[in-house]
Amino acid sequence: MFSISKFECQQYQGIQGLLHLLYTVYNAPVYWEKTFTAWCNSHLRKAGTQIENIEEDFRDGLKLMLLLEVISGERLAKPERGKMRVHKISNVNKALDFIASKGVKLVSIGAEETSAKEGLLLWCQRKTAPYKNVNIQNFHISWKDGLGFCALIHRHRPELIDYGKLRKDDPMTNLNTAFDVAEKYLDIPKMLDAEDIVGTARPDEKAIMTYVSSFYHAFSGAQKAETAANRICKVLAVNQENEQLMEDYEKLASDLLEWIRRTIPWLENRMPENTMQAMQQKLEDFRDYRRLHKPPKVQEKCQLEINFNTLQTKLRLSNRPAFMPSEGKMVSDINNAWGNLEGAEKGYEEWLLNEIRRLERLDHLAEKFRQKAAIHEAWTEGKEDMLQKRDYETASLSEIKALLKKHEAFESDLAAHQDRVEQIAAIAQELNELDYYDSPSVNARCQRICDQWDALGALTQKRSEALQRTEKLLETIDQLYLEFAKRAAPFNNWMEGAMEDLQDTFIVHTIEEIQGLSTAHEQFKATLPEADKERQAILGIHNEIAKIVQTYHVNMAGTNPYTTINPQEINAKWDKVRQLVPQRDQALIEEHARQQNNERLRRQFANQANVIGPWIQNKMEEIGRISIEMHGTLEDQLTHLRQYEKSIVNYKPKIDQLEGDHQLIQEALIFDNKHTNYTMEHIRVGWEQLLTTIARTINEIENQILTRDAKGISQEQLNEFRASFNHFDRKRTGIMDAEDFKTCLISMGYNLGENEFSRIMSIVDPNRMGIVTFQAFIDFMSRETADTDTADQVMASFKVLAGDKNYILADELRRELPPDQADYCIARMAPYTGPDGVPGALDYMSFSTALYGESDL
Repeated sequence: MFSISKFECQQYQGIQGLLHLLYTVYNAPVYWEKTFTAWCNSHLRKAGTQIENIEEDFRDGLKLMLLLEVISGERLAKPERGKMRVHKISNVNKALDFIASKGVKLVSIGAEETSAKEGLLLWCQRKTAPYKNVNIQNFHISWKDGLGFCALIHRHRPELIDYGKLRKDDPMTNLNTAFDVAEKYLDIPKMLDAEDIVGTARPDEKAIMTYVSSFYHAFSGAQKAETAANRICKVLAVNQENEQLMEDYEKLASDLLEWIRRTIPWLENRMPENTMQAMQQKLEDFRDYRRLHKPPKVQEKCQLEINFNTLQTKLRLSNRPAFMPSEGKMVSDINNAWGNLEGAEKGYEEWLLNEIRRLERLDHLAEKFRQKAAIHEAWTEGKEDMLQKRDYETASLSEIKALLKKHEAFESDLAAHQDRVEQIAAIAQELNELDYYDSPSVNARCQRICDQWDALGALTQKRSEALQRTEKLLETIDQLYLEFAKRAAPFNNWMEGAMEDLQDTFIVHTIEEIQGLSTAHEQFKATLPEADKERQAILGIHNEIAKIVQTYHVNMAGTNPYTTINPQEINAKWDKVRQLVPQRDQALIEEHARQQNNERLRRQFANQANVIGPWIQNKMEEIGRISIEMHGTLEDQLTHLRQYEKSIVNYKPKIDQLEGDHQLIQEALIFDNKHTNYTMEHIRVGWEQLLTTIARTINEIENQILTRDAKGISQEQLNEFRASFNHFDRKRTGIMDAEDFKTCLISMGYNLGENEFSRIMSIVDPNRMGIVTFQAFIDFMSRETADTDTADQVMASFKVLAGDKNYILADELRRELPPDQADYCIARMAPYTGPDGVPGALDYMSFSTALYGESDL
């Protein structure tokens, strides 16, 4: 029986191989195409036809069957006349069946296998690609230096040949080395002679192809190992990339939490300063924190959430378990820490403003205390000595009566000053309650005044009793002096009070308050004519006294015995009051101008805030609509969102301008604004939320693109998923509740029982919130429509590399995998403990399950 192998018949490609088979069966072997063509035409002319191109004319099998009928004299089966490939294959197979019926054994030859030459050549090129000085382009001169044979052996069995010692200029050694090793270790017979190959300009192509095919068959099992290695490399590369992303997340989260940990104590420090300047410096430090230090951390927090979502998406796409950060570093933990930071921040700013108000109030009260205390101390100066005089013992009756009346006037004056002493004590008490830093000196001064006041009261009582004892002896008193004293004292007190009020500092925050002070001042000025009449009346009493003295030649020694107030003092104080009135007018005018400027700042801030606030809200709503609606491909949506993000970022100068206006307001100590409901804090929070929302929305689209590309999902499928989701997202919030989600699945053809739906909900809602986000919906539908690597597939791949063993050796990993991934596996694989193990055996099964979260790595 005549037997021809697959490679033997295919030294010519396609149909020529089959003709070579016929020519070999019916004639002596000849290997030239012209001989084939002439031989075929010599027979086909008998049937009234001929060929010009062997490949084209015999491809449909019709002329091939006709040729067999002519040379055999027998009738073949009826041929197929169609033009489809199946018809052509059927005709060629009928020709081959006829040849086989004549006792010719066909080995691996069929109509579908018309050439293995190109496949064998491609295999050689792929296997020798990593080797220097090897360039396989054909089956003749590319093999003359012997390096191609050596490279094939070294690629599959590196321990058999030291490839690094081979030289391209020594082909004899290279060829003999390859032939000897192949015969000794690979059971490949030595079909070629090194001298013939080296000594021939173009070695025999058929002979080299036949010999190389022996290597292909010998190493055919390595192809499976390579496929298995590629799968493992792919899985390990994904795992290594995910581990790096996890490390990056951990570091960024740690740095951000550490910054928050350092910043919160600073914001929670409520130790007040003693001066306005120090507290205003604290406020400036806080502004620097909001403008310079916090914004980069807002970006880091946003980027951290984006990195976390991207990592989780990649883990889901590679069928890995979800990433669980270290304790305390979850996104929720960072959000909680950030919330604590903002809570401390809000409280800190409010505390600063309250402290500034408190210090402002304290400064005002302290100055008021000093003024009132100075006036009182000036009034009490010499009063104790006066009350302790014993002048009544040597005085005449008139003098005694004068001393008694003078004392009565003093008591009236003393009573009039009682209110000032109470005011001084009340101010000191308020300064203590507000924790004034110089309270000890205030308390000491107040105590001295109170002690002196008590002493004055006791001395007054004592002198009054002494005068009353001698009152019976004293009967004459100058009524005019007494009347002067009685009227001059309250008028003097009124002038002192007026001077005190005119010099009193004031704090106002609104136009209305300054207008109220101005109105009160005008009312005060309206009383001046009546006061001047009283002054003239008091001076008239003094003039009457002088007239009486002059008229009756009264011997008056000294001044008025009933009071220390004289007309000169009254006139001086009156002139001082008239001088202070225009000064008070000017102070009120200046304060009114300042309040008008403050009102302008309020309106300027409000005009911008009332535009920016709604603008931010509108942008938030538009982003929400964009994330729900479907317009174009995901790439179009991503491009649209990025352009949208750019337009938002370009709006930042308006925010900065508003920050500048806000700073002017704070520097002017303006604490309220009735023209707008928006505060700078509202604008800041809204702006930060807007930047975070657009970044998150862009990240969601990027993750959808990543899901689509990794899972092989078409744009139409994604659009269908989005349309289904939007239909059942009845509230247009970007989420579905459990019932809507169940209805959506049923509409898409799912047959759901309670157990199956519970299982699906545990996938899309692992936190049991009772809601399904669009990203979770896409992940689930992607998982339902695409295939991914599994732990069993990886385990089967390792088993191929291990030669069907239950363990694998380090050398086998290094031979089949890239160095870095081989080292990665060796470092993480546990020792194999099975009874069939050997020293150094590694457990690839537990390693494979660990990659997919089914055990600990």
